[in-house]
Amino acid sequence: MTRPDLTTVAAFYKGYVENVKDQDMLEALTQSNKLTVDLVRSIPESKGDFRYQPGKWSIKELLCHMIDVERIFAYRALRFARNDKTPLHGFEENDYAPEANAANRNLKDLADEQERLRATTVDLYKSFTPEMLQRTGTANKTELSVFNLGYIIAGHETHHRKILQERYL
Repeated sequence: MTRPDLTTVAAFYKGYVENVKDQDMLEALTQSNKLTVDLVRSIPESKGDFRYQPGKWSIKELLCHMIDVERIFAYRALRFARNDKTPLHGFEENDYAPEANAANRNLKDLADEQERLRATTVDLYKSFTPEMLQRTGTANKTELSVFNLGYIIAGHETHHRKILQERYL
């Protein structure tokens, strides 16, 4: 797989892709996840409910958000790769967060879940042919390619890992 063409990335997602644009997509998916999982495993469980500011997500809520978004984006990639032309609705991340049961989860389990999820995302991307990677679809009224979704997944994770490091830790 090659590098992303930022001219084909929707404006909303460009910041995410900028985080990983210099890597091969599978390398970006693998490396970003290793860094995130290692970081999460280094956080004491006692900090899991920490919020750097009132009204912001806790560390565990942030991790659940990252997991939810990866599942949604990987689902979009699967649909588009399979040549499904049905437009997909968007989702409201702030509606998902309180429903993720984050407060009743622990950091170790979330790190393990993220690691397993990324392994299945990488498996999914390895199964795509070059033709499938170039297919596009519409989600939340935005055209996205399967290829760019891989970079968006890795870049979204990197974005939130940076926030975790800079604001929470």
